[in-house]
Amino acid sequence: MTVKDQITKKLSEAFIPESLDVVDESHLHEGHAGHRPGGATHFRLYIVSKAFEGKSRIDRHRMINSLLAPELSGPVHALAIKAYAPGENKA
Repeated sequence: MTVKDQITKKLSEAFIPESLDVVDESHLHEGHAGHRPGGATHFRLYIVSKAFEGKSRIDRHRMINSLLAPELSGPVHALAIKAYAPGENKA
């Protein structure tokens, strides 16, 4: 299972999202800190879940970072997060 697949599976099981997109952006960071040959180091995450209703942006990030702690302490160097509750403006 790839790192992207692991992240997607964990998020899907924990937050039962209405929408989820995990994008591997490692190729955009070649030559920068944390990049390794083969990629799977830099990800961008878009998620919409009822689990985020009533939570601040910081709390949402903490929830996700806690869930993905093994990946963040291992292969993942950077994770950009856009987390919304259903019906929130994503602009």
